[in-house]
Amino acid sequence: MKKGMKLVIDSDSANEAFARTVVAAYVTRLDPTLEELADIKTAVSEAVTNSILHGYGGREGEITVSCKLQGKQIEVVVRDEGIGIEDIEKAMEPLYTTKPEWERSGMGFAFMEAFMDELQVDSEPGNGTTVIMRKEIGRIQSVE
Repeated sequence: MKKGMKLVIDSDSANEAFARTVVAAYVTRLDPTLEELADIKTAVSEAVTNSILHGYGGREGEITVSCKLQGKQIEVVVRDEGIGIEDIEKAMEPLYTTKPEWERSGMGFAFMEAFMDELQVDSEPGNGTTVIMRKEIGRIQSVE
């Protein structure tokens, strides 16, 4: 069984930076490059921010951030018990947002997908959302 780390935070935007920092500290044992570390931190920020803004919409709740390492891969899971997502495919479209009045970019999932190797979103209206992201550390990136 893979061992890991679990962090439970309140759905307060002040906790987003804390979650990002904890995950970054956890992955340092794999000796990531600064770019890999920045990618992971950005993806975690986006996932936690989505939970705070869209999952809970200002209401109180908890967000669980867990990490597991397997070989040179980190798996980060961000879970909320918020309102859930009705249409995951639509929600993952770049520039799509359910809150245009907040003047947000609607790029959260697009950034998670761009900065991580794998992204999986599981959600059901009324039952929260789970975002699973994986990234291989030290993978040679092809330059085009």
